Amino acid sequence: QVQLVEAGGGLVQAGESMRLSCAASGSSFSTYTMGWFRQAPGKEREFAAVISWNPTIRMYADSVEGRFTISRDNAKNTVYLQMNSLKPEDTAVYYCAAGVVYSRDPDLYGDWGQGTQVTVSS
Repeated sequence: QVQLVEAGGGLVQAGESMRLSCAASGSSFSTYTMGWFRQAPGKEREFAAVISWNPTIRMYADSVEGRFTISRDNAKNTVYLQMNSLKPEDTAVYYCAAGVVYSRDPDLYGDWGQGTQVTVSS
């Protein structure tokens, strides 16, 4: 089990950038697949990005491909989500999650952070 704490959310204007971070506790961070998911008001939680324990293996939702970059620093037990060219439709609560399967499916992730609000104004 791993505990996750997100940081970096806030209010930005469309076109601007923001970086989220997710700090993990525990000594096995480097073995976990880490995902970022988001949930907008009235919508289901959706996949945004995932990075394998191998940091060169990454996958993105079509809606964020080319604008968002997921990365990890195993020495700091931290995963990041760099978000560029933000759009109002990116507004959501963003969650990081840890799992053992490289997947877009949130049901396959066992540990979740508390979430951080990202609001993009037009």
